Amino acid sequence: MSGDGRILRRRRCIASAGAMLIAPFLVIATSRNAEAACDLEWQGEARVSAIVDARTLRLDDGRDIRLAGIESPGRDQSAAIAALRVLAEGRDVTLHGPNDAPDRYGRQRAFVVVSGARTSLQDRLLREGQARAAGTAADRACNMELIQAEAQARSAKRGLWAGSDAIKNAERPADILAEVGRFALVEGKVVSVRQAGTIWYVNFGRRRIEGFAATISRRMMPAVEMQGLSLTSLAGRRVRIRGWVTRRGGPRIDIVHPGQIEPIDDNQAATAARDE
Repeated sequence: MSGDGRILRRRRCIASAGAMLIAPFLVIATSRNAEAACDLEWQGEARVSAIVDARTLRLDDGRDIRLAGIESPGRDQSAAIAALRVLAEGRDVTLHGPNDAPDRYGRQRAFVVVSGARTSLQDRLLREGQARAAGTAADRACNMELIQAEAQARSAKRGLWAGSDAIKNAERPADILAEVGRFALVEGKVVSVRQAGTIWYVNFGRRRIEGFAATISRRMMPAVEMQGLSLTSLAGRRVRIRGWVTRRGGPRIDIVHPGQIEPIDDNQAATAARDE
């Protein structure tokens, strides 16, 4: 598989010498390393009959499909809805994901690929700047792919990234508090990392109560460590946090998936290495 571009294909597993076809998969790859591919099981196909909102499709069989791994662009979703209509309305699609179980609202979460397309709808929306990577996709490689797609739009200042305040400054907690109840990206230098009871705090302000912090339950630590991420090593580094903003004294984002934590200096080093 070429490393020069993103390749999306349906792959079927061979069960025996008789070449019995068992299950197709979604594969998104940008690396020569097969382990870096986003590899998700095929969960069916249908036609999109309507666009419900900036990340929800209604299929002709009545199911609502929630685009997994992304969040809407913000308060004004009109451009994202228009983009999704152009990309998907009236089109045949395939669904991919770890399972087809509905969420508590009855929606199926999936990666969605329009017939004939080479990449998922999520990837296409992110590259147009009409969505933000959530960092919570079940597959680590899928998270990385989505964050990379978002980064391309951010670098080109497309869509939602055209504004100067698309990423909140961790040193300005008042600006972050204005986003309470909304999904946001917050970026800054980590001042300290500490544990209090069952919660770890990644603090971006010297005034811990009033400053911005990302909070991680002790139950999350095995998942964080499996990603090769040491929380204590974040002190003194620039980090981007993505998630839903709450207020507990100062602004907080609860980490429910390791993909929400993005050390920026790691990304810059990787980019420099690729450019050499």
